[in-house]
Amino acid sequence: MAIRKIVKIDEENCNGCGQCVSPCAEGAIEIIDGKAKVVREELCDGAGFCIGICPQGALSIEERETVDFDHKAVEEHLKNRPVDPSAVFCTSCGTGDDIPLLPVRLKGESIWVCTKCLPRYIHG
Repeated sequence: MAIRKIVKIDEENCNGCGQCVSPCAEGAIEIIDGKAKVVREELCDGAGFCIGICPQGALSIEERETVDFDHKAVEEHLKNRPVDPSAVFCTSCGTGDDIPLLPVRLKGESIWVCTKCLPRYIHG
């Protein structure tokens, strides 16, 4: 056990939309019984890429005692997890596979933007 940062999900604010699932590269978040849940704390690296994409503001980072992050557990978990690359695509141009995507908050909405289109959102 260690004190470290980990994602906290406010189940009252979570509407179960699932938008937080795909930004979690480790597969730590799943929708269970209509709510987002951290399925295994050792899978959550605490980076928080899921936070900005949540339209309800139900996710945050907290620092508390929990199990250590485990890279090997993540690798094993991802081997058994189906990946749907069509679930995430650039809101602007529609690409998904060939260019890195970033979660962005724009006018209160969470969207995905590829690195090619990102300057347009930054500079107008």
